[in-house]
Amino acid sequence: MSRTVDTVGPLCLDSDMTISNVQIVSVPVSDPDRSKEFYVNVLGMDLLRDTPMDESMRWIQVSPHGSEASISLVTWFPSMPAGSLKGLMLETQDLEATVAEIASKGFVIESSIDEQPWGRFVTFDDPDGNGIILREPPRPGATS
Repeated sequence: MSRTVDTVGPLCLDSDMTISNVQIVSVPVSDPDRSKEFYVNVLGMDLLRDTPMDESMRWIQVSPHGSEASISLVTWFPSMPAGSLKGLMLETQDLEATVAEIASKGFVIESSIDEQPWGRFVTFDDPDGNGIILREPPRPGATS
């Protein structure tokens, strides 16, 4: 049974909620092999799992090296067509070097670097059109 949550009222700070982190984000894709190639070989993520679920579906899970969170490349959610995800934020400590490394693998990020108080970033799409933000956090003591 679902409940309506009052998002306008005060926050409940004495909750017994035990949610502790974001574990897996589903990224909707049309071609699992092409997407696995992009996320692993272009973006440099680790392949955690590529397991058949049935005759037509696979569980493909990738993750930035050392990250607790991961990405599942999905084809089975009717409400999430391929390319419909926007705002997947990936982090790097050296934006220029990461953009250059991605370009050396044949994928050119055409957007220019933008600077905001929350960091420097570029935006690009994966092969299906899912929107990705590659962000470098602000350096300690930096002001914008």
